[in-house]
Amino acid sequence: MSKPSPRKRSSRPHDASVPSRAQASIVHRPSSAPVVSARWLIGAIALLLAIAAVCAWLTLCLLFWQGSWQLLYHPASAVTRTPASVGLPFDAIQFADTSAGVPQLQGWWIPAVSQARFTMLYLHGATGNLGDAVDDLSRIRAANLDVFAFDYRGYGQSHFIHPSEARMREDVESAIVYLTDTRHISASSIVVAGKDLGANLALQVAAAHPEFAGVILENPLENPVGAIFRDPRAHLVPAHILVRDRWDADAPAANLLIPSLWLYWTPARTLNPQEDLPSAYRVVKARKSVVRLTDAPDARDNFNLALARWLDDLPASRKQQ
Repeated sequence: MSKPSPRKRSSRPHDASVPSRAQASIVHRPSSAPVVSARWLIGAIALLLAIAAVCAWLTLCLLFWQGSWQLLYHPASAVTRTPASVGLPFDAIQFADTSAGVPQLQGWWIPAVSQARFTMLYLHGATGNLGDAVDDLSRIRAANLDVFAFDYRGYGQSHFIHPSEARMREDVESAIVYLTDTRHISASSIVVAGKDLGANLALQVAAAHPEFAGVILENPLENPVGAIFRDPRAHLVPAHILVRDRWDADAPAANLLIPSLWLYWTPARTLNPQEDLPSAYRVVKARKSVVRLTDAPDARDNFNLALARWLDDLPASRKQQ
Protein backbone atom coordinates (compact mmCIF):
# COMPACT_ATOMS: atom_id res chain seq x y z
CA MET A 1 0.00 0.00 0.00
CA SER A 2 1.38 3.28 -0.98
CA LYS A 3 1.62 6.17 1.53
CA PRO A 4 -0.32 9.36 0.94
CA SER A 5 1.80 12.06 -0.41
CA PRO A 6 2.17 15.08 1.89
CA ARG A 7 0.07 18.25 1.02
CA LYS A 8 2.19 20.76 -0.65
CA ARG A 9 2.65 23.98 1.24
CA SER A 10 2.51 27.25 -0.45
CA SER A 11 5.85 28.61 -1.14
CA ARG A 12 4.41 32.24 -0.89
CA PRO A 13 5.00 33.68 2.57
CA HIS A 14 1.92 34.72 4.59
CA ASP A 15 1.40 38.50 4.79
CA ALA A 16 -0.27 39.39 8.08
CA SER A 17 -1.20 42.80 6.74
CA VAL A 18 -3.45 41.35 4.10
CA PRO A 19 -6.86 40.51 5.59
CA SER A 20 -8.46 37.23 5.00
CA ARG A 21 -11.83 36.98 3.28
CA ALA A 22 -13.60 36.74 6.66
CA GLN A 23 -11.76 39.73 7.96
CA ALA A 24 -12.38 41.70 4.80
CA SER A 25 -16.08 41.17 5.17
CA ILE A 26 -16.19 43.08 8.49
CA VAL A 27 -13.95 45.99 7.62
CA HIS A 28 -15.86 49.31 8.07
CA ARG A 29 -15.51 51.92 5.49
CA PRO A 30 -15.62 55.51 6.80
CA SER A 31 -19.07 57.14 6.21
CA SER A 32 -19.51 60.68 4.95
CA ALA A 33 -20.68 63.51 7.45
CA PRO A 34 -24.49 64.18 7.59
CA VAL A 35 -25.62 67.13 5.54
CA VAL A 36 -28.16 69.61 7.16
CA SER A 37 -30.44 71.24 4.68
CA ALA A 38 -30.82 75.01 4.59
CA ARG A 39 -34.59 74.63 4.86
CA TRP A 40 -34.23 72.79 8.18
CA LEU A 41 -31.92 75.48 9.54
CA ILE A 42 -34.31 78.25 8.54
CA GLY A 43 -37.24 76.41 10.15
CA ALA A 44 -35.32 75.87 13.41
CA ILE A 45 -34.32 79.53 13.61
CA ALA A 46 -37.88 80.64 12.89
CA LEU A 47 -39.19 78.34 15.63
CA LEU A 48 -36.71 79.73 18.15
CA LEU A 49 -37.65 83.29 17.23
CA ALA A 50 -41.34 82.47 17.58
CA ILE A 51 -40.78 80.96 21.03
CA ALA A 52 -38.78 84.01 22.08
CA ALA A 53 -41.54 86.33 20.82
CA VAL A 54 -44.22 84.38 22.70
CA CYS A 55 -42.15 84.49 25.91
CA ALA A 56 -41.63 88.23 25.52
CA TRP A 57 -45.37 88.76 24.92
CA LEU A 58 -46.30 86.65 27.95
CA THR A 59 -43.84 88.67 30.03
CA LEU A 60 -45.47 91.89 28.79
CA CYS A 61 -48.90 90.49 29.72
CA LEU A 62 -47.65 89.65 33.21
CA LEU A 63 -46.14 93.10 33.73
CA PHE A 64 -49.30 94.80 32.47
CA TRP A 65 -51.46 92.64 34.74
CA GLN A 66 -49.30 93.49 37.75
CA GLY A 67 -48.96 97.21 37.11
CA SER A 68 -52.05 98.36 35.21
CA TRP A 69 -53.81 99.36 38.44
CA GLN A 70 -51.42 102.30 38.73
CA LEU A 71 -53.01 103.84 35.64
CA LEU A 72 -56.27 104.35 37.57
CA TYR A 73 -55.40 104.36 41.26
CA HIS A 74 -52.89 106.85 42.67
CA PRO A 75 -52.71 106.23 46.43
CA ALA A 76 -50.46 108.13 48.83
CA SER A 77 -49.36 106.77 52.19
CA ALA A 78 -48.44 110.01 53.97
CA VAL A 79 -51.48 111.68 55.58
CA THR A 80 -50.39 115.31 55.79
CA ARG A 81 -53.69 116.82 57.03
CA THR A 82 -56.32 115.85 59.56
CA PRO A 83 -59.64 117.49 60.52
CA ALA A 84 -57.78 119.25 63.33
CA SER A 85 -55.99 121.35 60.70
CA VAL A 86 -59.32 123.10 59.98
CA GLY A 87 -60.52 123.12 63.57
CA LEU A 88 -62.76 120.04 63.47
CA PRO A 89 -62.93 117.59 66.38
CA PHE A 90 -62.47 113.97 65.34
CA ASP A 91 -61.65 110.49 66.59
CA ALA A 92 -59.13 108.30 64.79
CA ILE A 93 -60.73 104.92 64.18
CA GLN A 94 -59.16 101.54 63.44
CA PHE A 95 -61.47 98.76 62.32
CA ALA A 96 -61.87 95.67 60.10
CA ASP A 97 -59.66 93.45 62.24
CA THR A 98 -58.16 90.28 60.84
CA SER A 99 -58.46 86.93 62.61
CA ALA A 100 -55.23 87.86 64.40
CA GLY A 101 -56.78 91.08 65.70
CA VAL A 102 -54.85 93.42 63.38
CA PRO A 103 -56.96 96.33 62.02
CA GLN A 104 -56.88 96.69 58.26
CA LEU A 105 -58.56 100.07 57.86
CA GLN A 106 -58.12 103.51 59.39
CA GLY A 107 -60.62 106.34 59.39
CA TRP A 108 -62.03 109.40 61.13
CA TRP A 109 -65.25 109.92 63.03
CA ILE A 110 -66.27 113.59 62.88
CA PRO A 111 -69.30 114.35 65.06
CA ALA A 112 -71.92 116.90 64.08
CA VAL A 113 -72.23 120.23 65.85
CA SER A 114 -75.55 119.18 67.37
CA GLN A 115 -77.89 116.21 67.26
CA ALA A 116 -77.77 114.97 63.66
CA ARG A 117 -80.53 113.31 61.66
CA PHE A 118 -78.12 111.44 59.42
CA THR A 119 -74.66 109.92 59.37
CA MET A 120 -72.68 110.31 56.20
CA LEU A 121 -70.36 107.55 55.03
CA TYR A 122 -67.88 109.43 52.86
CA LEU A 123 -65.83 107.73 50.11
CA HIS A 124 -62.91 109.67 48.67
CA GLY A 125 -61.53 109.39 45.14
CA ALA A 126 -58.73 107.36 43.58
CA THR A 127 -55.94 109.89 44.15
CA GLY A 128 -54.16 110.76 47.39
CA ASN A 129 -55.74 109.69 50.65
CA LEU A 130 -58.08 110.86 53.40
CA GLY A 131 -55.89 113.87 54.15
CA ASP A 132 -56.74 115.32 50.74
CA ALA A 133 -60.46 115.22 51.58
CA VAL A 134 -60.29 117.40 54.72
CA ASP A 135 -61.86 120.43 53.03
CA ASP A 136 -64.66 118.29 51.60
CA LEU A 137 -65.32 116.77 55.01
CA SER A 138 -65.45 120.23 56.55
CA ARG A 139 -68.19 121.49 54.22
CA ILE A 140 -70.17 118.28 54.62
CA ARG A 141 -70.03 118.53 58.39
CA ALA A 142 -71.32 122.10 58.11
CA ALA A 143 -74.68 120.58 57.08
CA ASN A 144 -74.89 119.19 60.64
CA LEU A 145 -74.04 115.61 59.76
CA ASP A 146 -72.06 113.02 61.63
CA VAL A 147 -69.34 112.01 59.18
CA PHE A 148 -67.38 108.79 58.96
CA ALA A 149 -64.59 108.68 56.38
CA PHE A 150 -61.81 106.17 55.91
CA ASP A 151 -58.92 105.15 53.69
CA TYR A 152 -59.26 102.06 51.53
CA ARG A 153 -56.57 99.42 51.70
CA GLY A 154 -53.53 100.75 49.87
CA TYR A 155 -54.28 104.35 50.90
CA GLY A 156 -52.99 106.34 53.85
CA GLN A 157 -52.34 104.29 56.98
CA SER A 158 -54.65 101.43 56.02
CA HIS A 159 -53.20 98.02 55.20
CA PHE A 160 -50.81 98.17 52.26
CA ILE A 161 -52.08 96.30 49.21
CA HIS A 162 -52.81 97.59 45.75
CA PRO A 163 -56.41 98.86 45.38
CA SER A 164 -59.02 97.31 43.14
CA GLU A 165 -62.74 97.60 42.57
CA ALA A 166 -63.47 94.41 44.50
CA ARG A 167 -61.25 95.36 47.45
CA MET A 168 -62.75 98.83 47.72
CA ARG A 169 -66.23 97.30 47.81
CA GLU A 170 -65.11 94.98 50.59
CA ASP A 171 -63.67 97.93 52.53
CA VAL A 172 -66.95 99.85 52.31
CA GLU A 173 -68.85 96.84 53.59
CA SER A 174 -66.45 96.72 56.55
CA ALA A 175 -67.17 100.40 57.23
CA ILE A 176 -70.93 99.72 57.15
CA VAL A 177 -70.49 96.91 59.65
CA TYR A 178 -68.52 99.28 61.89
CA LEU A 179 -71.30 101.88 61.79
CA THR A 180 -74.19 99.49 62.33
CA ASP A 181 -72.61 96.94 64.68
CA THR A 182 -70.07 98.96 66.65
CA ARG A 183 -71.73 102.39 66.74
CA HIS A 184 -75.25 100.94 66.55
CA ILE A 185 -76.38 103.41 63.89
CA SER A 186 -79.53 102.50 62.01
CA ALA A 187 -78.97 101.82 58.33
CA SER A 188 -82.00 104.01 57.54
CA SER A 189 -80.06 107.05 58.80
CA ILE A 190 -76.93 106.42 56.69
CA VAL A 191 -76.29 108.57 53.64
CA VAL A 192 -73.43 107.28 51.50
CA ALA A 193 -71.52 109.91 49.56
CA GLY A 194 -68.55 109.83 47.23
CA LYS A 195 -66.45 112.04 45.01
CA ASP A 196 -64.93 111.18 41.63
CA LEU A 197 -64.24 107.42 41.65
CA GLY A 198 -65.63 107.38 45.18
CA ALA A 199 -68.95 108.49 43.68
CA ASN A 200 -68.94 105.45 41.37
CA LEU A 201 -68.24 103.31 44.40
CA ALA A 202 -71.02 105.01 46.38
CA LEU A 203 -73.45 104.26 43.55
CA GLN A 204 -72.61 100.55 43.69
CA VAL A 205 -72.98 100.50 47.48
CA ALA A 206 -76.27 102.40 47.41
CA ALA A 207 -77.75 100.00 44.88
CA ALA A 208 -76.82 97.09 47.15
CA HIS A 209 -78.28 98.75 50.27
CA PRO A 210 -81.84 99.95 49.65
CA GLU A 211 -82.20 100.39 53.42
CA PHE A 212 -79.97 103.51 53.32
CA ALA A 213 -81.49 106.98 53.47
CA GLY A 214 -79.89 108.20 50.24
CA VAL A 215 -76.75 108.66 48.17
CA ILE A 216 -74.79 111.75 47.09
CA LEU A 217 -72.64 111.52 43.97
CA GLU A 218 -70.14 114.32 43.41
CA ASN A 219 -68.56 114.34 39.95
CA PRO A 220 -69.01 110.60 39.21
CA LEU A 221 -66.75 109.38 36.41
CA GLU A 222 -68.35 108.16 33.20
CA ASN A 223 -65.54 105.84 32.11
CA PRO A 224 -62.87 105.53 34.79
CA VAL A 225 -61.22 102.40 33.36
CA GLY A 226 -60.65 104.22 30.10
CA ALA A 227 -57.42 105.43 31.69
CA ILE A 228 -56.25 101.82 31.59
CA PHE A 229 -57.55 100.74 28.19
CA ARG A 230 -56.37 103.89 26.43
CA ASP A 231 -52.77 103.28 27.48
CA PRO A 232 -50.60 102.32 24.45
CA ARG A 233 -49.45 99.14 26.19
CA ALA A 234 -53.06 97.99 26.50
CA HIS A 235 -53.18 97.56 22.70
CA LEU A 236 -50.36 95.00 22.84
CA VAL A 237 -52.04 92.66 25.33
CA PRO A 238 -55.57 91.33 25.96
CA ALA A 239 -56.23 94.15 28.44
CA HIS A 240 -59.94 93.42 28.83
CA ILE A 241 -59.08 89.92 30.01
CA LEU A 242 -56.19 90.92 32.26
CA VAL A 243 -58.02 93.81 33.96
CA ARG A 244 -61.06 92.83 36.00
CA ASP A 245 -62.12 96.32 37.15
CA ARG A 246 -64.99 97.78 35.15
CA TRP A 247 -66.66 100.44 37.32
CA ASP A 248 -69.86 100.21 35.31
CA ALA A 249 -72.27 102.88 36.54
CA ASP A 250 -75.34 102.07 34.44
CA ALA A 251 -76.17 98.73 36.05
CA PRO A 252 -76.19 99.94 39.69
CA ALA A 253 -77.96 103.16 38.66
CA ALA A 254 -80.76 101.16 37.06
CA ASN A 255 -81.16 99.18 40.31
CA LEU A 256 -81.06 102.21 42.62
CA LEU A 257 -84.08 102.39 44.93
CA ILE A 258 -83.13 105.29 47.23
CA PRO A 259 -83.04 109.07 46.59
CA SER A 260 -79.92 110.36 44.88
CA LEU A 261 -78.30 113.77 44.54
CA TRP A 262 -75.92 114.24 41.60
CA LEU A 263 -73.48 117.14 41.92
CA TYR A 264 -71.30 118.37 39.09
CA TRP A 265 -68.66 121.07 39.30
CA THR A 266 -68.32 123.03 36.08
CA PRO A 267 -67.00 126.40 34.94
CA ALA A 268 -69.37 129.28 35.62
CA ARG A 269 -72.24 128.77 33.17
CA THR A 270 -75.85 127.58 33.10
CA LEU A 271 -77.04 124.05 33.64
CA ASN A 272 -76.43 121.74 30.71
CA PRO A 273 -79.50 120.30 28.99
CA GLN A 274 -80.76 116.92 30.06
CA GLU A 275 -79.16 115.10 27.15
CA ASP A 276 -75.73 116.16 28.40
CA LEU A 277 -76.18 114.19 31.60
CA PRO A 278 -74.55 110.74 31.77
CA SER A 279 -76.52 107.66 30.91
CA ALA A 280 -76.25 106.45 34.51
CA TYR A 281 -78.33 109.40 35.69
CA ARG A 282 -80.93 108.91 32.97
CA VAL A 283 -81.57 105.24 33.86
CA VAL A 284 -82.25 105.96 37.55
CA LYS A 285 -85.91 105.27 38.32
CA ALA A 286 -85.90 106.34 41.97
CA ARG A 287 -86.22 109.96 43.11
CA LYS A 288 -83.24 111.92 41.84
CA SER A 289 -81.99 115.45 41.35
CA VAL A 290 -78.98 117.03 39.71
CA VAL A 291 -77.25 120.29 40.65
CA ARG A 292 -74.56 122.10 38.69
CA LEU A 293 -72.08 123.90 40.91
CA THR A 294 -69.87 126.54 39.39
CA ASP A 295 -66.40 127.65 40.36
CA ALA A 296 -67.71 131.04 41.44
CA PRO A 297 -66.63 132.57 44.78
CA ASP A 298 -69.88 131.50 46.43
CA ALA A 299 -69.41 127.86 45.40
CA ARG A 300 -69.26 126.58 48.98
CA ASP A 301 -72.47 128.36 49.90
CA ASN A 302 -74.19 126.89 46.85
CA PHE A 303 -72.99 123.42 47.79
CA ASN A 304 -74.24 123.77 51.37
CA LEU A 305 -77.59 125.08 50.17
CA ALA A 306 -78.08 122.24 47.67
CA LEU A 307 -77.08 119.65 50.26
CA ALA A 308 -79.31 121.11 52.97
CA ARG A 309 -82.36 121.21 50.68
CA TRP A 310 -81.85 117.63 49.58
CA LEU A 311 -81.38 116.38 53.15
CA ASP A 312 -84.54 118.18 54.27
CA ASP A 313 -86.52 116.26 51.66
CA LEU A 314 -85.37 112.87 52.91
CA PRO A 315 -87.82 110.92 55.05
CA ALA A 316 -87.27 110.87 58.78
CA SER A 317 -84.64 108.38 59.85
CA ARG A 318 -84.47 106.03 62.80
CA LYS A 319 -81.05 107.14 63.99
CA GLN A 320 -79.63 105.33 67.00
CA GLN A 321 -76.56 106.15 69.04
